Amino acid sequence: MIVPHAAAVDESVVSRGWQAELRLRFGIAREAADTRTRLVARRHRGPLIIQRPFHPEGDPCHAYVVHPPGGVVGGDELRIDVEVDAGAHALVTTPAATKFYRCAGRRASQAQELRVAGVLEWLPQENIFYRGADAHTATRVHLDDGARFIGWEICCLGLPARGENFDAGMLRLDLELWRTRAPAFIDRLRLAGGSPSRLGAWGLAGQTTAGTLLATPATPEHLDIVRGLLADRPHAGVSLVDGVLALRMLAAQGETVRQLFVEAWRRLRPSIIGREAVAPRIWST
Repeated sequence: MIVPHAAAVDESVVSRGWQAELRLRFGIAREAADTRTRLVARRHRGPLIIQRPFHPEGDPCHAYVVHPPGGVVGGDELRIDVEVDAGAHALVTTPAATKFYRCAGRRASQAQELRVAGVLEWLPQENIFYRGADAHTATRVHLDDGARFIGWEICCLGLPARGENFDAGMLRLDLELWRTRAPAFIDRLRLAGGSPSRLGAWGLAGQTTAGTLLATPATPEHLDIVRGLLADRPHAGVSLVDGVLALRMLAAQGETVRQLFVEAWRRLRPSIIGREAVAPRIWST
């Protein structure tokens, strides 16, 4: 599959930490009687692994990405590559939030390259950025013609429940979606801890969580479905451009954004993916 560019995080790292890489490929088994999606190739380096695949709803394959150290610190470089073959259906999530700790002069990076010819649901739990984190995350989704995708990214700033604001540090957050080598959605956030955009109405409006959900191929009917969820949510909005539905929300807590995204996923999945929603087991533990 040809992609427009690699999801390499280009800044240098002063002191190297964990260098971890996970490559997954999902496909259909060769046996004609078995239509289940399987993890047909897996390779990892360093502390980035996947639990055994699950099939709680039959053919689709559910997989949980695990980072055993439990957090990302300055100098860590993580990379996740996921490929879904034509006819295959994978749902990938994480068992817990990913925590980016204070970096002390070193940058942390996490790059995710998702290549889809079949169906992919990319549903990770939140990224939490502690005060003093210096992090670059890049998620790039490359869809073949006919591929289907629902996915989200949720960014939590600081630990507001503990009174710890993200008032120091630097974030570079990239989210891209490409269809048949053409850009369909490009979003870049650059946020310094001391930036006035954290509090300004033109920026984050004092909210500490920002999330984006993307779904495609989407129609005006899908737009109406999601709009029906946004009553009394002043910091949420949804758009539909060239078949890509983008739901965006700001909130004071990550759980608020996650609840909205899960409900939107439940309602969109039957018509976009072709299946009723079956939540990953790990979400209930």
